[in-house]
Amino acid sequence: MGYAGKERRRRFVYLTRNTEYHTQDGICVAVRDRRTGKWSGSHPAVKRRIEGGVRTLTNGCALPTMHPPQVGAPMYFVLATGEEDSHLVTSRIESIDRPEQVDASRYPSIRARRVSASR
Repeated sequence: MGYAGKERRRRFVYLTRNTEYHTQDGICVAVRDRRTGKWSGSHPAVKRRIEGGVRTLTNGCALPTMHPPQVGAPMYFVLATGEEDSHLVTSRIESIDRPEQVDASRYPSIRARRVSASR
């Protein structure tokens, strides 16, 4: 029997076929290429909030949902670019895991945020 209360974890790793999306409090804090193991600080999802999952209709049309992304469905990010918004849809999620502690210490954007917060 699992825990039936509210989810308290703040960090998750969403694994797609090629990419790991590391999140904290619903914000993508780091992206890593699964093949090379290298972090990508310039990925468009970094510092963006996960807006939800994506549901694909029978006619092939993809619709964003406002529910958390689930295994088997893509993730959906809105990228505010000033004048207009663009959208980022990932490939299908293969698994949702907890990040390794060593990975959390290597998040490029979190490390930068800690330095500026300590000043």
